[in-house]
Amino acid sequence: MSATPEQIAAPEEIAQAFSSHRFEEALPYLADDIVWSLVGDEPVLGRAAVENLCHKSAADLVDVTTEFQRFRTVVGGDSVVVDSLARYTERGGDVSVVASCDIYDFVDGRVTEIVSYTVEIGD
Repeated sequence: MSATPEQIAAPEEIAQAFSSHRFEEALPYLADDIVWSLVGDEPVLGRAAVENLCHKSAADLVDVTTEFQRFRTVVGGDSVVVDSLARYTERGGDVSVVASCDIYDFVDGRVTEIVSYTVEIGD
């Protein structure tokens, strides 16, 4: 799926969609040579690999309720930062609280790099 000119979203909207797990809204705006660095893991290289990981993450979250307790966005130049605190509740009642910070770089309206810092914290 490719974005048409009528659907062009602002970098802030793209970053917010991606960071809030609304991947399908953000995927059209990924550069072909995107690099997603999940700090502490190997980087995910290329649009197809990032899309695959997003689809896997979305599938893992199907039976999970996500509540964002904090979600703030900072925009500067060609970069957007999303800082969030999310509470994930699985169907069986298990709860995880995750703090994350995603840094997005844009070139010509496309996401060229994402750096994601995440840490699970006590609820």
